[in-house]
Amino acid sequence: MKKILLFLVVSATFSQTQNFRGIDKSPMDQAKFPASNRISEKIAIITYSRPQLRGRTFEEVVPQNKIWRTGANEATEIRLFADVQFGDTKVSAGTYSVFTIVGEKSVTFILNRGTNLWGAYAYSPKKDVLRMDVPRATAKESLEAFSIAFSNKEEQPKIHMGWGNVRLAIPFTVL
Repeated sequence: MKKILLFLVVSATFSQTQNFRGIDKSPMDQAKFPASNRISEKIAIITYSRPQLRGRTFEEVVPQNKIWRTGANEATEIRLFADVQFGDTKVSAGTYSVFTIVGEKSVTFILNRGTNLWGAYAYSPKKDVLRMDVPRATAKESLEAFSIAFSNKEEQPKIHMGWGNVRLAIPFTVL
C-alpha cells in the first residue's frame, strides 16, 4: 500500500511540472505605426523574429539574390488596418507576409498573401501583391539584431529595416 501511495504522489508531482524552453535565439518583436503606444488606432503592425549576427556578417547569413523571409523563424507578417500605397501599388487592409530579395545595390520588398508560413519554404510568387525595389544603403553603425521600425517625421512614412551595416527604407502612403 505504501508503494502505491508513493507512486501516486510522485506521479502527481511529475504530471504538474512543465518543461519550459529557454529564451529563443531569435526573439519575436513588433513594429507599430504610428509608433506611440498611446495611439490605439494603428495603421500597421509588423511581427517578426530578430536573428542576431553572432560574429557573422549580413552577407554570410542572408541569401543574396534569393527569396528571404526577412527575419528568422516564421515569415515576417504585416497587418494593415487601412489601405496603403507602396509606389504605384495600392494594397488593401489585411494580413500579408513580408519577403525580400537582397541584391548588391537594391532590395526587392515583397508583400505576399500567403500567411502563417515557416520561413520562405512555402513562398509562392503567384501570391505576391507587391514587389518594390528600394535602394540598399550602408550605415557606419552595425546592428547586432535584425530590426524593423517605422518613421513619420513630418514626411512620408517609411518602414525601416536594418541588420549589420545594411539599411532599407520603404516609403508608403496611407490612403
